[in-house]
Amino acid sequence: MKIAVLMGGTSAERDVSLASGEAIVNALRVVGHQLVAIDTAKSQRLLESQTEFLPEGVKPEPPDVRELARKSKELTLRTIESFDLNDVDVVFLALHGGAGEDGTIQALLDLTGKPYTGSGMLASALAMNKSIAKKIFEREGILTPKWFLLDSSNPADISKIAARIKEELGFPAVVKPDDQGSTVGFSKVEEADELNAAVEKAREFSDRILVEKFIEGRELTVAVLEDRPLPVVEIVPEHGIYDYLCKYTKGKSRYICPAELSEEKTKEIQKIGLKAFKSLGCESYARVDFRCSSKGDFYCLEVNSLPGMTATSLVPMAAKQAGIDFPELVDRIAKMALRKKRRK
Repeated sequence: MKIAVLMGGTSAERDVSLASGEAIVNALRVVGHQLVAIDTAKSQRLLESQTEFLPEGVKPEPPDVRELARKSKELTLRTIESFDLNDVDVVFLALHGGAGEDGTIQALLDLTGKPYTGSGMLASALAMNKSIAKKIFEREGILTPKWFLLDSSNPADISKIAARIKEELGFPAVVKPDDQGSTVGFSKVEEADELNAAVEKAREFSDRILVEKFIEGRELTVAVLEDRPLPVVEIVPEHGIYDYLCKYTKGKSRYICPAELSEEKTKEIQKIGLKAFKSLGCESYARVDFRCSSKGDFYCLEVNSLPGMTATSLVPMAAKQAGIDFPELVDRIAKMALRKKRRK
């Protein structure tokens, strides 16, 4: 097939997207497909023979959000419109965050009629909006940490927020943007004195700030491929929190796959992961993140509708444990997009 891979973009996850795109392009070339690699933030095709799109790798911190803000969403849309995709069989979305994952690009591609990978417009939008997703989890009986939402355009007094956390959630708590991924803008707040800095950090990335009870315990994730949960992965970050640095720096986290769970608990978390995936209407593939409490309860945090595909990413790790190597994985995802289009 001739496949266009969209990557880069203008979200805070730009570097991660370029790393994912690089891995996807090289793997699809191994399978034998013809590739067109497009950086949607720069209105340019990357060199057809190029194998590295982010030579320095993902930096310890996300790109400067103020710099990215100068590149409008319209640029991403114009970039896609500027390329003739008529002779492309499938669009492979390697975008993360922003317009690439919030349903915007999916809606545009729906209008063009071009098959694309991953979930559709509505599921993408729901998954990206953490508070809406959590409401759906609660409606479907999926356990999720207690939470409340702040509007940073009209912020409450920090002392009032601290009092609300103490009353409704308890410390430690998590403060993060409501519509970002890759733990961008994420903070774990141990006490009220740390709250102001955490809110300011999250505010850099979103007008909506999610405050959530921190669940002490283990970090687990369930990848779903074609309505099939893959082996569970446990993440053991170097400094206790699986933040941006630990996610994208080799050696900063240890991964156990399959996770050391009983057969019964493995089936339980996989069942919940698949239920969360379906509750948002996700298709093709996704990753569902959990915290497991000391009592053994699984708390669903979020569903990533376009999970990372870098060298340290969790979906390829789980797929490999299931006997699916990376080139086969991305090949299957591309072919799923074609089948989904035919059904419609």
